Amino acid sequence: MYAIIATGGKQYRVSEGDVIYVEKLNNQVDDAVSFPVLMIGGEEIKAGTPYIEGAEVSGKVLGQVKGEKIIVYKYKSKKNYRRKAGHRQPYTKVEITGIKG
Repeated sequence: MYAIIATGGKQYRVSEGDVIYVEKLNNQVDDAVSFPVLMIGGEEIKAGTPYIEGAEVSGKVLGQVKGEKIIVYKYKSKKNYRRKAGHRQPYTKVEITGIKG
């Protein structure tokens, strides 16, 4: 059984036991989180408009992590303008513990 969930402006296909990285959530380590369900698949497929009433995916926060560093470099030719900056996107590591629906 799998489910399609929405969080942080993105959609994820998850099954029980999966570990996913979602956009940063304001939760502590070992907190329980739940996500709205767009679709449940398996033997029978159920789709919502946009969400399925009464269905939810529960998970446990494993940690707050950062992604790989991305270098942002701005440059204007012939003007001696150069700016270099780095960015590391924050993520929340979540383990999916159950699908109810």
